[in-house]
Amino acid sequence: MSMWSCLVSKPLAALVAFYVLAALTGCASRSYCPNECTQQVAPTNLTVFAAASLQPAFDLIAGKVKSQYEITTTFNYAGTQTLTSQLTQGAQADVFASADVAHMTTAQNAGLIAGSSQVFVHNRLEIAVEKSNPKGIHSLADLARPGLTIVLADPSVPAGKYAQQALAKAGVTVHPASLEPQVTGVLSKVAFGEADAGIVYVSDIVTSGKVSGIAIPDSQNVIADYPIAMLSGAQNKTGADAFVKYVLSSQGQAILVGAGFERA
Repeated sequence: MSMWSCLVSKPLAALVAFYVLAALTGCASRSYCPNECTQQVAPTNLTVFAAASLQPAFDLIAGKVKSQYEITTTFNYAGTQTLTSQLTQGAQADVFASADVAHMTTAQNAGLIAGSSQVFVHNRLEIAVEKSNPKGIHSLADLARPGLTIVLADPSVPAGKYAQQALAKAGVTVHPASLEPQVTGVLSKVAFGEADAGIVYVSDIVTSGKVSGIAIPDSQNVIADYPIAMLSGAQNKTGADAFVKYVLSSQGQAILVGAGFERA
């Protein structure tokens, strides 16, 4: 081999060795790396903390979001006060949907909300009774009748707070057999015959199918405002934005209305 061939072959061999090493290590440095080596894969999992009353509608919305954006949503459904407590104590989530503005404001004041929240839907109260209404309950006043077992959500829960407001408007005093930590507990006790009646949301009656609903007149009813927001600690900001936008879209609103909610 000539001296010239040797001089050429050594640098060439070194360059080949560098690219082999780069391929094995996933690119040695950005300046020598093909574009595909530096691409970031967007997160495909989303965590949403949502009021328990939203479960039927949000489960349907999650299916739509998954098919449209390839995002899998994991929900934490509970009483809004429980969710707020978990978030302020450091629980990680991407989106928060509350059953009242007060708890969303608590999260906002704690610096947990990215930007601002938006009320996306309304809800009303209704009396839940056993199917066919065997106790003949027709109004809030009937809940004060002796011999009835009444359950309510705890006043720390938005549904419990709203129920107390509605009873006060009607001038009715009720001594509940239990105060449930979330509105779904009230619904379950009535559905399984453990209570004669309870105050829940219209959406609970619509989606349950296991109880009957007795309307509460507007003069005694309370309108619940449900706000939603991306959380400042969101690990999947793109997915959170997509979920919130879908909830606010005409398609998301149609699902919520079908579940008994009212458009904001």
